[in-house]
Amino acid sequence: MPRSTNSVPSKRRRNKVLKQAKGFVGKRHSSLRTAKEAVDRAMQYAYRDRRNKKRVIRSLWITRINAAARLAGVSYSKFMAGLKEKDVALNRKMLAEIAVRDQKAFNKIVELSNS
Repeated sequence: MPRSTNSVPSKRRRNKVLKQAKGFVGKRHSSLRTAKEAVDRAMQYAYRDRRNKKRVIRSLWITRINAAARLAGVSYSKFMAGLKEKDVALNRKMLAEIAVRDQKAFNKIVELSNS
């Protein structure tokens, strides 16, 4: 009995890897072996950075809130502690948006947290 090569699924697997390597430079986009290594590494970075992105964005919100709060004359930590004490349920994302888009409304929130 002749040996079966499983050629169609094999070709599909190879093409899947090469398609993922599209845009890579040099042999990394054309040679299966180097493309496979490059794609595996890229996937690891993508997995890691999907988690890191959340940290980076949160720190951006905190930076924006801190800058706006200092313009209003209070530090970030005192501002947030005041909000927690007054049971204001605004998260950092919304506070950062208000700080960037509407300084007057943010100043009112700062006054509320100080009183």
